[in-house]
Amino acid sequence: MCMAMLNSPTEPKIMDQRLPIYPLPEEIQKMSRDETVCAYCGVSYLILHEFKLMEEKVKAMEGEMQFYQGSVEREKKLQAEFQSLSKEFEKSKTENELKTQREKITQQLLSLKKGLLSLHFTKTELAVVRKEISSALEDWTTLKGELFLKTEAINDTALRDITKLSETLAVSQMKNGDLEKQVKDLLVVSDSYALQTQQFQTSLQMENELQNRCQELQKQTVDLQNEIENAALKDQKTTAETECYKKNYIMKSKEADNYRLELGKLKSEKENAESRLTKELQEKNSLLLECQLKCSRLEEEVAEKGRAEKNTKRSTNRLENELDVLKSILRQTENEVVTLKQERELMLISHQNTVEQLQESFRQKMLNDDSWREKMENELTKERIQYTTDLKERISKLKDEAKMELDIERQKHDELIKKYQVELKELQLKIPILVTNASNDLRTEVEILEKKLQETQSKLKEKNNEKEIQNLKMLISELEVQQKKEQDNSNSAIEKMRKETQRKSEELKELREELKLLRQHLDEAQEEKSFLQETVRRECEERYELTDALSQARAQLLELKRLGGNLPYSQSSSSRVNINSSCSSVSNKGQKFYTNPSSSKMSRSVSTPATFQTRSTGSKGLPFLPFPPHPKEKEPFGVGNRQITAILRRKSNQL
Repeated sequence: MCMAMLNSPTEPKIMDQRLPIYPLPEEIQKMSRDETVCAYCGVSYLILHEFKLMEEKVKAMEGEMQFYQGSVEREKKLQAEFQSLSKEFEKSKTENELKTQREKITQQLLSLKKGLLSLHFTKTELAVVRKEISSALEDWTTLKGELFLKTEAINDTALRDITKLSETLAVSQMKNGDLEKQVKDLLVVSDSYALQTQQFQTSLQMENELQNRCQELQKQTVDLQNEIENAALKDQKTTAETECYKKNYIMKSKEADNYRLELGKLKSEKENAESRLTKELQEKNSLLLECQLKCSRLEEEVAEKGRAEKNTKRSTNRLENELDVLKSILRQTENEVVTLKQERELMLISHQNTVEQLQESFRQKMLNDDSWREKMENELTKERIQYTTDLKERISKLKDEAKMELDIERQKHDELIKKYQVELKELQLKIPILVTNASNDLRTEVEILEKKLQETQSKLKEKNNEKEIQNLKMLISELEVQQKKEQDNSNSAIEKMRKETQRKSEELKELREELKLLRQHLDEAQEEKSFLQETVRRECEERYELTDALSQARAQLLELKRLGGNLPYSQSSSSRVNINSSCSSVSNKGQKFYTNPSSSKMSRSVSTPATFQTRSTGSKGLPFLPFPPHPKEKEPFGVGNRQITAILRRKSNQL
């Protein structure tokens, strides 16, 4: 009956239709690896699961390679985008420079217009001053004419003895005419050099000369008086008319003294005006020093910003070097994957040869030993226990490492983002404050200068001093130039601040992109976790099937042992062959059930040794046992991960 059940064709259909529902029992889970591994060949009975794990690891490695290949393409795209952005940035720079140049030109035009208006105003004032000077000279000439007429009348009515006095008066008249000519020449010179600073000095020199000449004339008049007195002593017999003329002459000398006193008063007023102007110049010099201090402060700020830019450039260079290191690591991993594949193929070939040898030795030992069942069970349990412990440890380690790294990177990126946001807000708040402060300072200075100009203009109108007007104009032009320089410096500082804000916004964008990449890594880790959970579930189902198959095989062997006493040796050998064929069919069905379409490569590699087995050995009873995974295949992946994590930590520390 048992043989009939074993040889019946309905049994494979039932095995094909059967699906695993429940996980592996605790007995199989508690089995050691020695029970799950063959004592003779050293191959575990769960080697199919190990093959599947290897396939999954290879797929994971291929996925990582694809991801890194995609990262290289992304880097190229980002470089292209960076070049386009740099071109746009240069265009915007040129446009901003053109705008600033236009604004400067407009400001210069406005300042020139203001200067032209001030020049027209000064020209009108100079014309008024010239008219007043000409009127004063005309009055002076009329007075001189009257004096000359009176002296001629005195000379006509005087005696012939006073002819000498008339001659001296004629000489003095000639001198006065020369002086008038010189005054006219000076007026012509003042008209030609009205805008130059040396005019006032020449006019002062001429005034001093006139004063000296007036003093000489006064001396001459004193001499004339002495001569007249001598003539009066000599000519006591002259009429009373000469005495009247003398009295008139004395009155006119008194008038000349009054004129001298007025000239002294004018000089004192001029000195007072000069002292006031010197004080105002000192005040303006102090204002200029303050402006220079402000300019020096702005230059120091610009230097500090340049240092910050150099530091950012150094950090970018470091990051580029680290990217090159990552690329080299990727190339090494690719080479390692290629070498691992080659080693795998070589190991497959060597394993097939060893399996064939082991199968022959196994057949010989099966005839002599009956203790292989217990050893098989012990090895199976040992392998299962070791496998489960290894899986749990690896999963826990991966989870802990991923969580720690992600938490650290999140904290660092959050801190960096907060810092950059705070700096951006501070800069955005500082820019309008600086602009308003600079504009207010300039406005106040301009208003103060305008007030001072108005005051000085009023004083100049009262005193009719051209030199003061010219000095003030020079000061105004210098102050305007300083204002322009300060405006240029403020504009350059504002442009630099804008550039810094743009750079920091770009750095924020890069940090956000890095956060996105980290989130993608998190998603991938979660997918790997789910994938591992599915593989564990499948292995449990496969173990459950193996336990069922082992229980069936045990029952069949017990029945064969019972029947072994009655049957001859030939029948027992044929029954063993049938049992082995049934076990092989079960194992092959398990392979068919758990092979996915994605693992087509491994199915081909498994099918090839089966065909080789049928050709080389005529026995179809023993199943094919593939080789266990090579321990060296796990090392490069872990090393690459460690290197990548170390580089990411360096980046975060540098940032």
